[in-house]
Amino acid sequence: MNEKNINSEEKEPAYQELEYCVVSNKIMLEGQKIGFMYREIPDEPGDSGWRILSGTENQQYLDNPRNSGKYALKTIAEADSAIIPYLPLPVGTDLERIEGKDDFLVYEE
Repeated sequence: MNEKNINSEEKEPAYQELEYCVVSNKIMLEGQKIGFMYREIPDEPGDSGWRILSGTENQQYLDNPRNSGKYALKTIAEADSAIIPYLPLPVGTDLERIEGKDDFLVYEE
């Protein structure tokens, strides 16, 4: 796995209005900040493949499908613009927010 850091100003926004992502309720309902994201092979057309977490979820929480939901990627990106430069990264990418910053560490397969 390669590790790199992308400055939030390095890339232009890249997301489509119709794409969705799966987001933890810790973010959407409890207001926690995005702390971790990963991109997997999309499940269906319109799925961006992005899975977005606060980083405080345990496995039991993640195993319950009621603890996350599908949201427009555009909506999530507008709520936390720090993720926008990372959205073009490929399937297999894991991101972890650098504490206290709007930058993420990037881990790619």
